[in-house]
Amino acid sequence: MASNSSKKETRNPWLWVPSIYFAEGIPYIVVMMVSVIMYKRLGVSNTDIALYTSWLYLPWVIKPLWSPIVDLIKTKRFWILAMQLLIGAGLAGVGLTIPLPNFFKFRLIFFWLLAFSSATHDIAADGFYMLGLTQRQQAWFVGVRSTFYRFAMITGQGLLIIFAGYLESNTGLQSVQLNVLAEPGQSTVEMVNPDCLTIEPLQGELRIVHFPEDTLIVPTTPLKKEKADSILSFVRQWNVEHGFAVPDQRFVHKSKSEKSWWTNHVSEPLGNWIKENFGHHADPSLESDLTGNIGLIYFYLSNKPEEDQEVVINFGRTAGDKSIFLLEGSAYGSRLIFNEQNWNKPAIAVIQLDPKLKHRSMATFTATAGNIPLAWSLTFLLMAALFIAFFIYHKMILPFPASDQPGATEGLANILREFIATFVEFFKKERIGLIIAFLLLYRLGESQLVKLASPFLLDAQEAGGLALTTGQVGFVYGTVGILALTLGGLLGGFLAARHGLKFWLWPMAIAINLPDAVYIYLSAAQPDSLFIINVCVAIEQFGYGFGFTAYMLYMIYASQGRHKTAHFAITTGFMALGMMIPGMFSGWIQELIGYHNFFIWVMIATIPGFLILPFIPLDKDFGKKNV
Repeated sequence: MASNSSKKETRNPWLWVPSIYFAEGIPYIVVMMVSVIMYKRLGVSNTDIALYTSWLYLPWVIKPLWSPIVDLIKTKRFWILAMQLLIGAGLAGVGLTIPLPNFFKFRLIFFWLLAFSSATHDIAADGFYMLGLTQRQQAWFVGVRSTFYRFAMITGQGLLIIFAGYLESNTGLQSVQLNVLAEPGQSTVEMVNPDCLTIEPLQGELRIVHFPEDTLIVPTTPLKKEKADSILSFVRQWNVEHGFAVPDQRFVHKSKSEKSWWTNHVSEPLGNWIKENFGHHADPSLESDLTGNIGLIYFYLSNKPEEDQEVVINFGRTAGDKSIFLLEGSAYGSRLIFNEQNWNKPAIAVIQLDPKLKHRSMATFTATAGNIPLAWSLTFLLMAALFIAFFIYHKMILPFPASDQPGATEGLANILREFIATFVEFFKKERIGLIIAFLLLYRLGESQLVKLASPFLLDAQEAGGLALTTGQVGFVYGTVGILALTLGGLLGGFLAARHGLKFWLWPMAIAINLPDAVYIYLSAAQPDSLFIINVCVAIEQFGYGFGFTAYMLYMIYASQGRHKTAHFAITTGFMALGMMIPGMFSGWIQELIGYHNFFIWVMIATIPGFLILPFIPLDKDFGKKNV
């Protein structure tokens, strides 16, 4: 063991400041963003994704409450190293539990460990930054730490997602494409009873087989609704009974006694009211007993998969006429599960034409069966290895500042008294209610949008999404989006320093909220062009980066006083709370009213943030650069 004399009190900051803040950013972006994409690719509903991943904000909400523990017990250096080990353990736990049957519950436990470890690492790293550097070095390296935190965002939200997408595409079975042709003048094609299909093993590697083999022809002749509903009901029942799909809870009837008090008295009545008033409804004047014709595609595997192996086929439209769509969205057509018991039974997907489609048209549908659990498991295990490397590196490189000592435990009562007084002083600030309202409402729309943006990009077009691959989402948000976000933030900081926060408050509020409208366009047009999607996301992210400058500066303004460091930590707690609570119910709202109406709701949710602006306390010269 090294003696105290051999421990260096200072080291070149370039050796540890960049790596510390890169390590600080990775787990945060994994918990907040990567988890959303991973759960979506594993077939979790938007309601559950938004609810449970929003709960993961809680450690950052209550971070100020346990920050004194980091000061009182051990050193900041100890906490940094211990948390990097725990973060690595949390990432490994997520990766190892992905293949388990109850993956959702197990993985949430490790995500909680990851979130608490990450929040504690933030406290220790920020404290160590001030202890390990002189005031001049702190000022000089503030840009370096921000830059490497941004690099962490690009790595987590971009490169890691692209890596997972690459593994998804290059593991499992080869993708197959099928054309669907809408043909006028054709007679209605009768349904083939799947019990009549005899499926024998085929030679070669395991692969997806479908019938028809090349092109499905669907007549444009309208079909009676009664017949279409009968076929659809049969398909649902067949796919569920044979294990190809799980029952959609929308069609599972439960008695009142089987439901919770919350479901009976709150969520179900409120949900019905929201669907009735804001959901999509067909025009009664256009209703008839006819509907668009349908065609059926039968999927099976060429051979029996290995024992306990599960092959998940994701199926949806990838190009062509949007009047040709997969019926029932993602419920019973786009995610089909095969195993050793049902591989030689046909799973059925239902294609329907828009009843207004009368001319010849075509769409291309793709079935993919990448090993999604394996891809994400390897991605998280890679990140776990990265944090083990961080631990080893920082154990050797981090200096031992003389001032990095645990708090005096003999003064615990006085410290606790001072801690409580700090909180009391914050809540005694003038017009504190308006300050807190601003912190909670300024990003009310964005806090809901951020939870559903990635699921929207990933969801099938039939479900209202854009049907991007995992790798494409990683590029859109993790590369183009982060670049636009950074540029917006830099411009916001430059302009606020010239004219002050009060001058730019309204333009920044408009910038963070108004560009959310690009998602209304994207959900309505559902463009196939990746260029258009990138441009729209870049506009929204640039506006967010520019507008978020006002939020950060106001947090600094609200923290002024004797305990500005502690008070700033309290404002960060309210910042996280403002993201957590709206995010929790955002997925539920989206599944009730659909993506397009949800993005309209997001724009409505921006209004309270504007209404509070004229009333918040703010010095007109705050933020101006001294000349």
